[in-house]
Amino acid sequence: MLHFERWKIVAILLTVVTGFLFALPNFVSKETLATWPDFMPKRQMPLGLDLRGGAHLLLAVDQEEIRKDWLQGVQDAARASLREAKIGFSGIGIDGGSVKVTLVKPEDAARAETELKKLISPIGSAVLGTSGTDLQIAKVADNQLTITPTAQGFDQRLTNATTASIETINRRVNALGTAESTVVRQGKDRILVQYPGLSDTRQLKDLIGQTAKLSFHAVHPTVGPEEARATRIPLGYKIFASTDTERGGAAEYVLQETAIVPGDDLEDAQPGFDQRTTEPIISFRFNTSGARKFGKYTQENVGRPFAIVLDDKVISAPVIREPILGGTGQISGNFTVESANNLAIQLRSGALPAKLTVVEERTVGPSLGADSIDAGIRAGLVGLAATAIMTVLAYGTFGVYAVIGLIVHAFLILALMSAIGTTLTLPGIAGFVLTIAMAVDANVLIYERIREEVRAGKTAIAAVDAGFQRAFVTILDSQLTTLAAALIMFWLGSGPIRGFAVTLTLGILTSVFAAVTITRLLVAMWIKNAKTVKGRPIELPI
Repeated sequence: MLHFERWKIVAILLTVVTGFLFALPNFVSKETLATWPDFMPKRQMPLGLDLRGGAHLLLAVDQEEIRKDWLQGVQDAARASLREAKIGFSGIGIDGGSVKVTLVKPEDAARAETELKKLISPIGSAVLGTSGTDLQIAKVADNQLTITPTAQGFDQRLTNATTASIETINRRVNALGTAESTVVRQGKDRILVQYPGLSDTRQLKDLIGQTAKLSFHAVHPTVGPEEARATRIPLGYKIFASTDTERGGAAEYVLQETAIVPGDDLEDAQPGFDQRTTEPIISFRFNTSGARKFGKYTQENVGRPFAIVLDDKVISAPVIREPILGGTGQISGNFTVESANNLAIQLRSGALPAKLTVVEERTVGPSLGADSIDAGIRAGLVGLAATAIMTVLAYGTFGVYAVIGLIVHAFLILALMSAIGTTLTLPGIAGFVLTIAMAVDANVLIYERIREEVRAGKTAIAAVDAGFQRAFVTILDSQLTTLAAALIMFWLGSGPIRGFAVTLTLGILTSVFAAVTITRLLVAMWIKNAKTVKGRPIELPI
């Protein structure tokens, strides 16, 4: 247990030196790092919102929009289902919180109910079991049926929409070039977004607040909005407002409700500049399905306009000059460089399933973070100093070795957190200070075991060897218990709780290495030196 082969000593020293090098960037400024050679580690630990300051937004998913979109989808599905079954109906519309179906022939009611029940989906899974259905079909008259979403079905829709919104927001926020942001669920329909280092929430709200539902629609060839209002809007068409009036476009358009190409078929969107006018534009590319549909439409409608619609507003209505067969194109509008970039990010990341409302908004100043960092550093230094003094007083020379292991442990935590890009938060600092005490606990177990072996009459070498061997089992058992708790916190927790769990997990690994390996190496070197130089029985300084 006390014998170290040369390659093991080299490996331990390389690990310690590497740890020091990776931890070192955290103690210098970014300007100093820029002057370092390229082969040197330069990655610093990112700071969380509570330390660095930044933007904090609490968003709520629009439940009414989710319900409205769901009912609209049920209406379309019911219409398609009855048409496919060749069941005549005189009307299908949304009435309150249900979809009402009116049949032409009352005798078709039973067959229609059978067809509509195919739209029902169970809630749950085959593994965990089902807990109901998402829709209910009821006959309210001889020729009338209603399709009503259930409470369980709506809750599932809301949960899925919130989860999808979190994924979309994550893609949008991380497209700004940071991995330090926090996007987590709070409650059933709320999302917390924290973005360290951002002093203005406006850009963040603009980026994540827009639903970004993009679609391409056909413009009615003859009927304009004034005529449609004066007479009747053509079947299957709808009046859309426009944001393109500053460029000479109409204030409103009569567009076909069903999109030529939905936004789901958009594969990529990138900001750029028009080569002729140098104005900001967005270049887009469809997937295979979208390219085929868009190419077919433009082939058949050369010389006619089509509308590009974003969140139910026309942003551009260009005229098709020639067939667009490559599946690519560009969107020009009243864009600035910033708005073009943000919209491209939104389109690439996908549309939000529902509108998000800002419930809480605040900016955390860096002064609070500076105070927290100073307090955390002071707590860590005071804790380290007090622990070092008590350890040296209690165990003498071996206590000094324990303190050296403690310092190595601290640098290794910093190195690992810097290398993997773990965001340091205030709970993370608490976890860091806690692991210092945990590292000393391991040394206390070893040294107390050595004392027991000495009192039992063993020689110094035998006592030290037995102390490290037998205490290691106890150390491993206690650390595995703490590690299990840390993993559970990381799995079930979010935000600061995860930061604490990550720091605690890394601290467990480095404390075992420092207490069992570093301290053991130093003690082994001391024993070897004492045995060689003095040439008499060794007296342990413990």
